[in-house]
Amino acid sequence: MSQTPAEIEADIARQREQLADTVNLLQEQVQAKAKSTARQAAIAAGALAAVAVVVIVVKRWRA
Repeated sequence: MSQTPAEIEADIARQREQLADTVNLLQEQVQAKAKSTARQAAIAAGALAAVAVVVIVVKRWRA
């Protein structure tokens, strides 16, 4: 079955819309992952800083 130029253009427009939706969904997923990773890194850095403070306090207290 042969498509008319108008049908081909409509098909291309539909495919572009689907592709844009897919790209937007992937972008949202990547952003959510990045936020989660940044949050985990901040928590780890905070925990490390707290441990460092405890070690310093204990060393000074024993000295």
